[in-house]
Amino acid sequence: MGEKQQEEKRENGRELYEWVQALVGSVLAVVLVFTFVIRLIGVDGHSMVPTLQHGDRLLVLNSMLYDDYKYGDIVVLRKETFLEEPIVKRVIATEGQIVDIDFDEGVVYVDGQALEEDYINERTYLEEGTEFPLTVPEGSIFVMGDNRNRSSDSRDSRLGTVDTRYVIGKAVFLAFPGADEVTGKKDLKRIGVIA
Repeated sequence: MGEKQQEEKRENGRELYEWVQALVGSVLAVVLVFTFVIRLIGVDGHSMVPTLQHGDRLLVLNSMLYDDYKYGDIVVLRKETFLEEPIVKRVIATEGQIVDIDFDEGVVYVDGQALEEDYINERTYLEEGTEFPLTVPEGSIFVMGDNRNRSSDSRDSRLGTVDTRYVIGKAVFLAFPGADEVTGKKDLKRIGVIA
C-alpha cells in the first residue's frame, strides 16, 4: 500500500470520526433541550375544546424556565393524587386573587370582575365541590378547562387550587393537531403559537 493510499485512508477515518462526533453532539443537544427546556406533551381528553382537541401535541416550556403564570396561560400539570397523567388547563387566577363563580348565570369572577371568556365552549354551570368565593393561596394557581361542563379542574375539591410545583410547564406551541371532534380530520392550519 502506497503512502498516498495510507494518507487517503487516514483522511477518510478523520472525516468519519468528525461525522460521528457531530451526530452524537446533535443527539445530545436535542436530548438536553427536550429534557430541560421544552417538552412535547399530548392533550388527552376534551376538557380544553374548542382551544385544544384530544390528540393535539403541544410544545411545553419547562417550569424551571417559566414560573410567572398569569391569567390565560395554558399549563400542563401533574398532581398524582388527582390524576396520574398530566392534564392541560387554563390559568384563571394566581396567588392572592379571589375567585367566585355564579353557577346560575355561568359567570366566573376574579377579584369581583366578570371574566370575558371568548375562548370557552360554554358558560360555567357545573359545580364540583369547591366552595366559592375562594382566595388563591400563595404559590398556587386556579385552573379551569375551556370546555367548562366537561372538565375536571380547580372546581373539583380533589384538585382545588394547584401548587405551582405541580406545574410541568406552559404550553407555547401547537406542534401537531389531533383530530377534530366533529369532522375527525386534522386541521393543519391550527399549528402555531397558543394564545
